[in-house]
Amino acid sequence: MKTTRLYLIRHGQVVNHHEFRYNGHFDVDITDIGVLQMENIAAFLAKEPVTAVYSSDLQRATKGADIIGKTLELNPLKITAFRELHLGRWEGLTREEGAERFPEEADFRFRDLAHAKVKGGENLYDLKERVMPAIHEILNEHTGEHIALVAHGGVNRVILCDAMGLPMENFFRIEQDYGCLNIIDYFEDGIKVVKLLNGGPNQELNIAKIY
Repeated sequence: MKTTRLYLIRHGQVVNHHEFRYNGHFDVDITDIGVLQMENIAAFLAKEPVTAVYSSDLQRATKGADIIGKTLELNPLKITAFRELHLGRWEGLTREEGAERFPEEADFRFRDLAHAKVKGGENLYDLKERVMPAIHEILNEHTGEHIALVAHGGVNRVILCDAMGLPMENFFRIEQDYGCLNIIDYFEDGIKVVKLLNGGPNQELNIAKIY
């Protein structure tokens, strides 16, 4: 039975990470630490039989994909469907700035994002409807192969929820640290198995951050 393996990666640390902004489609770069995180992922994947590299078309993802692609001698493909959750008029703002600028949405709770959304933005099921067809397309194109995708915390959670059969209401129960690696095996009979969750070669860096 053919197995298709997906190495699902969150982009590296972003330059405004300390400001706790809602980046969404807001295009920000990664830090030197973020570059190191992607180099660590690239070194890990160099030992695996990866045949294709994909990413979101936002620079925090493309930069990591380019680092991985250079190491693996593969040309990454950028796909708009893998962009982060669109946060409408809150894009690029902090929680405080959003509430001050749009007081009518000051009580908005991100825990309700499965069905709620800020004006002009997406909810989690909107995100799923955008992401999953693109995932199915690349999985079908690379049946039996190992492929890598550099995406975003929200996108990764959607893919992981789908793999584990979880509704979007469980979205925030899954952690996705900067530079983390997830591994999902897709079997021909439709079974999906998550082999690694929020781990990989940057795990020690992320644990050090917590403690």
